[in-house]
Formats: sequence, structure tokens, C-alpha cells
Amino acid sequence: MVRGFHHVAFACQDPEQTRHFYEDLLGFPLVHTEVAKDERGQMKHLFFDLGDGSSMAFFYLQGMGVSDDYPTAVSTDLGLPVWVNHVAFKADAARKSEVQSTMASAGIQPIMEVDHDWCQSLYYLDPNGIMVEFCEDTPGITPDRQNALALIASD
Repeated sequence: MVRGFHHVAFACQDPEQTRHFYEDLLGFPLVHTEVAKDERGQMKHLFFDLGDGSSMAFFYLQGMGVSDDYPTAVSTDLGLPVWVNHVAFKADAARKSEVQSTMASAGIQPIMEVDHDWCQSLYYLDPNGIMVEFCEDTPGITPDRQNALALIASD
């Protein structure tokens, strides 16, 4: 049985800024764009290859029954802290260092770095207000279903 994401999709306000961030800065190539038009306007659907057969996708809408300034920040536009809804990319120390160097050269600093004990994470905001994480397992999650269930049920 095939499992895992095919793609995850979000909204974007500027397809070129989004392309620059994901392709030029993070190294995820743009591999496909769809365009659909009707009497209301148009939508563009951009797909970036994440390197494992899955993609991250974005919708850019013009017209289509939405305002020109539709919200794209999936956490803060809902009144939540920026870290609640986010995308976490697998990384090792070399990948995190590469991203940090590329982003610093572009004048972009991480919004935070966190040692979660089981992983170390580096966080950035994309041009749409979506937080992206580069997560290095150190050593990673040790599955413990019974404890996970007990913690869900706890106060």
C-alpha cells in the first residue's frame, strides 16, 4: 500500500516570491504549474519537488470569488501562534547548515532554533507567512503508543 503525502497545498499571494523562496533559496525545484481560468478569474497551482516523490504546492488566486488580499498565513491569520500550523522538512546537520547559509546570504534570519531533545529544528517564515521547519532527528522519536495515549487523555 502506498502511504505518505503526494502533496500538501497552501495559498500564496505572489507566485514569483513563492517560487524564489522554495526553489532558489531552499532548493526545491518548481516542477509543474497548472492554470485554470473562467469568467470569475484564474488560479495557478504551483508544485515544488521535495526530493522524495512528494511535493509542496501553492494556489495563487486572481478573482475566483476571493478578495485580492486573501489571507495566507495559516496560523497567525487564524489568531494562533505562528508555530502551530507549519511544514517540517527532514534535514541533517549539513542540510540545516546549507539552508542557514543560503538564507543568511539572502538577508533572511531564522525566526527561532529549538532543541526538542528528540530533534533540533531551525525555523523560517516563507513569503506567505507560513512557518517552515528544518528538523534534524537527534535521535528522533522513540515510538511509545501507550504513553502517547495516556498523555492525550491527561489533564
